[in-house]
This record gives sequence, C-alpha cells and structure tokens, in this order.
Amino acid sequence: MSHKCELKEQASQATIGIRTRTPVQDLSKVLGEAYGKIMHYLGEKGVYPAGPPFVAYYNDDMQDLDIEAGFPVAEELPGEGDIQAGEIPGGKMATCFYTGPYEKIEAPYTALTQWVQEHDYETTGVAYEMYLNDPQDTPPEELQTLIVFPLK
Repeated sequence: MSHKCELKEQASQATIGIRTRTPVQDLSKVLGEAYGKIMHYLGEKGVYPAGPPFVAYYNDDMQDLDIEAGFPVAEELPGEGDIQAGEIPGGKMATCFYTGPYEKIEAPYTALTQWVQEHDYETTGVAYEMYLNDPQDTPPEELQTLIVFPLK
C-alpha cells in the first residue's frame, strides 16, 4: 500500500492538553481518560475544540511513551491542574494521511520517515497524530489519521 506524503506549511495552533507517560499497551485507556478530562474542562469553560483530537509523541519508547493528548483551541486557555495550554508549532510539516486500524500505523510512519530522508529534511523529533474520526463509531479499517512531523 502506498502512502501519500507531502510537505505543508502551517501556522502555529493553540492547544489544551495533558502530558503524561504510558506504556503502549495502556495508550488507548490513557488517551480516553485524557480526552474525557479535557472535554469536561472545555465544557466548563464553554469552549469547543477548534479541530480533531491529537497526540504528540515526544519519544518512541513503547514501554515509556512521553505523550501529550489534546485538542486545538481557537485561543490560548489557562491551564488547570494537569491540563495545560500549549501549541502545535507552525512552519514546515511533513505529513502522511493514513486510513486503517491504529495497530497498523507503523507502515505510514516508515513511509513518512523515508520521504523526509529522501527530501533532505530534518524532523524536530516530535510526531503528531490527528484523529479525524471517532474509533467508537468507525470501523477500524475506516479510521483516518493524519501523521505530522514538524521540520527544522
């Protein structure tokens, strides 16, 4: 299966999220709890997300993933407890759109990494996944994920 990788330029995006660590086997549980907590916080503030949920991966240690789960927001919000304001940086981004189950997301990551190398770019070391539909009401083979590598 081929994966369409491309270069995009984007403005920085304010976010609200929770940064935590987890082994990969607990990832879906940790994400569900984080998104629920953030949505409750946003509801209390009367604010809606400005886009789909995301996860930022700050490392690739599957036994101790350093992640940030969050949502883009239209304007910076104050943090509260472990919910903190942040941003997805602006600039050049290498992207790959993937349709399929999360368990098979390694192939588009490999394709995007190879594309970055072939085009002589350098990543910042952070990878984002934007989840474009809901796994609770979407069959796994139809899940849509945008993988984004910010570039230096």
